[in-house]
Formats: sequence, C-alpha cells, structure tokens
Amino acid sequence: MKRSEINAVIKEMEGMLREHRCFLPPFCNFTPEDWKSKNHEYDEIRDNMLGWDITDFGLGDFNKCGFALITLRNGNQHNPKYKKVYAEKYIYMRDDMYAPMHYHDYKSEDIINCGGGVLQIKVYLDDGKGGLSDKDVEVQSDGRRYMVPAGTAVTLNPGQSITIYPHLYHEFHGVPGTGNILIGEVSQCNDDEHDNFFYDKRVGRFPAIDEDEPPYRLLCNEYPAAEN
Repeated sequence: MKRSEINAVIKEMEGMLREHRCFLPPFCNFTPEDWKSKNHEYDEIRDNMLGWDITDFGLGDFNKCGFALITLRNGNQHNPKYKKVYAEKYIYMRDDMYAPMHYHDYKSEDIINCGGGVLQIKVYLDDGKGGLSDKDVEVQSDGRRYMVPAGTAVTLNPGQSITIYPHLYHEFHGVPGTGNILIGEVSQCNDDEHDNFFYDKRVGRFPAIDEDEPPYRLLCNEYPAAEN
C-alpha cells in the first residue's frame, strides 16, 4: 500500500469514530515525532501491538479488500509480564469492501456492528485440514443459538453481534449502499502475527508500504524502541 493511502484511511476512520462519539486513548493520537521521546513507560503499546493497523491483506487492492483497525487494549499470549486476558478493537470498513476468509486457532471473539451500514459475516467450520467444511454451522448471536448451512452470510445490523470461536472460518462483507461500517471486536488476547489462518494462502496480514509521503500515524508494527 502507499503511505498516502494509509494516511487517508486513518483520517477517514478518525472521522467515523468522531461521528459515532467513540473516543480514543491518548496514544492513538501520537505523531511519529511524539514516538521518538516515548520511554519504557509505553512498552505495553509496543509489545502488544496497540494502535493503528491498516491492511490490504497483501492483495494490493485496498478499495476492494482491506481493513482499518485500531487496537485499544490487549494482553499478550507469550509474555507473562502482561496480565490482561482480553483485547478490544475498532474496525472500519467501507460498505463495498470485504476482508478474507480466516480462522483463529486460539482466540474467541465477538464481532459487533457499532454503527453505520450493514455487515455480513460468512461462516464455515474448519474441516480439520485447513479447508472449508460442508457441515452446518451453529451461530451464536446476541443470546440466540441457531443453525445455518455452511457458507451462510449472517447479517448484522447496527447493535447486533456474532460470536466467533476458534476454527470457525469467517469473512467480512459490507452491504453496498448501506453506508460505511464501524465494527467493534472484543476478544481474548490478540496475536495478529501468529493466530490468523487464511483460506487463501496468497493472503498476508501486514502490507508492504510504498513511502510516497511521511506517515501521519505510525502503525502498530512500526514503533521505535525506547531509548531510556
């Protein structure tokens, strides 16, 4: 992705958050210059990859496939220094975009439509070999449990959610014409480097970046190490 595209999407998501009166912790507004002076007091942000995360999943067409995310809170599955056992994110999607089919081996999560347009989550069970099972899927949504055929797109209007358990493949889609979507995610500790398993093996979690302009915000995998 071009850095100019990443900068523009961050500003777009900031506007969506303001529209829905969702307020961010201070570190989300740090500039790259601010980060140069942040000492070890801020290691939780660095170590647990809190902050901005813009991805086209390595497919090179963010206007079609991608996410803007911001991780507000997170523990760490691999570092006992951090005791937090949960994570919280906001995700932003335009209504004509999708995010590719994947499952998690470790974490369970609730995906919540926090406002804007209509979100659909397509679901399959993992067949145990990394493929898509043709078995029916149990959906857990806002206190209701029910069965759907494999490949069903579960519709989430604003205020609705779905619970995603390990090895449940899921794919995000906006419904064109309904408006851009602000999504919440509440989960167990998040590990985006090791706990995303994509059905399409071409897909990658973090994009290569063409530095065509200076960064507006650093991404969660770009923070400089503390100097003191």
